[in-house]
Amino acid sequence: MNDPSPIQQLLDIMRRLRDPEHGCPWDRAQDYRSLAPYTLEEASEVIDALERGDLGALRDELGDLLFQVVFLSQLAEEDGRFDFQAVAAAIGDKLLRRHPHVFGDAAQRAGDAGGWEAIKAGERRARGQHGVLADVPRSLPALSRAAKLGRRAGGVGFDWPDAAGARDKVLEEIRELDEAAGQGKLDPETSLRRANAKFEGRFAAMEALAATRGLALEGLSAADWDGLWNEAKAGIQS
Repeated sequence: MNDPSPIQQLLDIMRRLRDPEHGCPWDRAQDYRSLAPYTLEEASEVIDALERGDLGALRDELGDLLFQVVFLSQLAEEDGRFDFQAVAAAIGDKLLRRHPHVFGDAAQRAGDAGGWEAIKAGERRARGQHGVLADVPRSLPALSRAAKLGRRAGGVGFDWPDAAGARDKVLEEIRELDEAAGQGKLDPETSLRRANAKFEGRFAAMEALAATRGLALEGLSAADWDGLWNEAKAGIQS
């Protein structure tokens, strides 16, 4: 009999660790929530190895992160939800679906990668998530989440045409910050999370207004966006 592949060996080790009779007490005691901080920690260590350019450490850290994927997949398999093979199949299907310019028919391969956001938007609609910002993870650090919200909104045209407009907005916000300076020291993470939530609420209001008027977000002009934003801020739903 041929030796198992490294990935099959890892899956077998994981099953043994979770064995009710002969497994490891610590591994048997874990659940989805208890593994969340370890998964985040391992992802952070992968990033640290990348930033240091240490490829030896990167190999090891990727293994640690892969173990978290295998562990969570094992829990799901025990619950009768899915297994590691289903996880691998799902990401394979997603990559094929999102790269028609590489894996599609001749007409699709003649195109380019410009349809990425449209494909992702279609996937969100299929999941019942119709908003542009619907699936941006709330567990992200506030700064990372703000950047992702900005990129997602920019993907449908809600962005500054140049740096000058963004600079003017920064100056405006600084003036408002000066006015509120007497309120005492604020936690930056909490403050940015609140700002993210406010932005999401206003963007959702703009989407609703545009939908009511039969307007496609991708076809809006800068003036259209500005008008919708002001209406959303004022709470006008006409």
